[in-house]
Amino acid sequence: MPTPHSLPSPAPSEPYPGRAAHKPQSGRRALLALLAAGGLLPAASGAATAGEVPIGGFLRDAPLQGLNGPSRHLSQFLGRQLLINVWASWCPPCLEEMASIERLAWMEGRPPFAMIGISTDDDPEPARAYLRRSNATISHFIDHALRIETMLGASRIPLTVLVGADGRILDKIHGARDWDARESLLLLERAFGRARTVAAR
Repeated sequence: MPTPHSLPSPAPSEPYPGRAAHKPQSGRRALLALLAAGGLLPAASGAATAGEVPIGGFLRDAPLQGLNGPSRHLSQFLGRQLLINVWASWCPPCLEEMASIERLAWMEGRPPFAMIGISTDDDPEPARAYLRRSNATISHFIDHALRIETMLGASRIPLTVLVGADGRILDKIHGARDWDARESLLLLERAFGRARTVAAR
């Protein structure tokens, strides 16, 4: 099995609070924006964009087309805490960040939560090519008809979404981070640990 030692150069140890790429609008993204502007798409309460599930809201089920493994449904990850990383092959900060997510997945003892990647590429081939080059080991999927991108509010990427075992969004982090650095590990512990405490009440 490939290991993260064969991944591209790791991201620097400090987070990149301002390093997030705005997604270029393809024809389908432009159409979605027009529909939202015209009030033809319902807006979720408290969400920044139409169709977005805000922090504290519950994710809807959606199909996930596999890039480096089998296709799944988002509902198949219910029952376990989940880190969702949203990226694209054309986004340099995303690719820097993904190396640290692989290192996080391979940390001693393994994290007590699942991790998946969601590519927002319009064409799956560049995303698959990058995953092959980087020897990615966590499961990656590609968005279909903007369903995941819209639901998570991924107008800027990279975006990392932390989800409780019950499907509730705990936090959204825009911009690249070094996810195996101490400050990121503390962030994960606070978010997921708080969710376990609430669930136990």
